[in-house]
Amino acid sequence: MIRDQDRSPPLVAKGKNKSGNSLPMPSTSSKKSKKIVSEAEESDTSSEESNVSGSEGDYVSWISWFCNLKGHEFFCEVDDDYIQDDFNLCGLSSQVPYYDYALDLILDVESSNGDKLTDEQNGTVESASEMLYGLIHARYILTSKGMSAMLEKYKNHDFGTCPRAYCCEQPCLPVGQSDIARSTIDGAYFGTTFPHLFLMTYGHLMPQPASHNYVPRVFGFKVHKP
Repeated sequence: MIRDQDRSPPLVAKGKNKSGNSLPMPSTSSKKSKKIVSEAEESDTSSEESNVSGSEGDYVSWISWFCNLKGHEFFCEVDDDYIQDDFNLCGLSSQVPYYDYALDLILDVESSNGDKLTDEQNGTVESASEMLYGLIHARYILTSKGMSAMLEKYKNHDFGTCPRAYCCEQPCLPVGQSDIARSTIDGAYFGTTFPHLFLMTYGHLMPQPASHNYVPRVFGFKVHKP
């Protein structure tokens, strides 16, 4: 809320005419007061503009909020246009409970039936929305826009680097062992295809063979391999 500041009128000195009535006479501080009032008005205008822009900048979409959570650094932000295309979501409605509610939550759409859900159901919807976004994410990163977004993360080492000494801090890529969500450690939100397609798309990023191979030794002698 922006509260209007009290603006004092210019200072006026009063004199008296022959009949004894007081007459307003301009004070020497009148010009200064007008200048102060003008500066105050400009200050109020600029502060109002900054508050308006600040209120607009405070809006954070569900997707941005989700991707900025701690532990979600691997996720990129999926375009709304991609999510709104039903073709891209084919088959997901059978995998995610409360699919329509979860989709509305992801797209920041107010559902007309949202007030009818219990607290427990709302909690299920929130969990379902995270699952749905993850499955959408696995498909999105296989597109050209998704690949480009993941390329930036790869260059920034957002996926971490290999701890092996001979790998020379080679950037890593996420990979899933299964495309089915919630099947042990599945990695379904990235899928089994992504890293291989990524390196096929950006062939110049293919890691070079290691220049040195580790040789196990015992007291300086190479270990015999039967």
